[in-house]
Amino acid sequence: MKKADLELEDDLRPEYDLKSLRVRKLGSGRKGFGGSTVRLEPDVAAIFPNADAVNEALRFLIRVTQQNQPTKVTTLPKTHENNL
Repeated sequence: MKKADLELEDDLRPEYDLKSLRVRKLGSGRKGFGGSTVRLEPDVAAIFPNADAVNEALRFLIRVTQQNQPTKVTTLPKTHENNL
């Protein structure tokens, strides 16, 4: 069959936008994403255009948090020499 013939047999309504559909595979053959899924609340999801943007923001927050951690001060054990 030619491409032109296939187009003529298309009986989908024009208002159906198949390009915006997301396809999910169900069952045991479904692709895993690292074992955990995080669901964002709608107000948070509205801020980020995609998963990469969420990950970038979270990595930035992790770096800032780690950089602002107080440094640990190591104390010497108390001995007679330390008290002099």
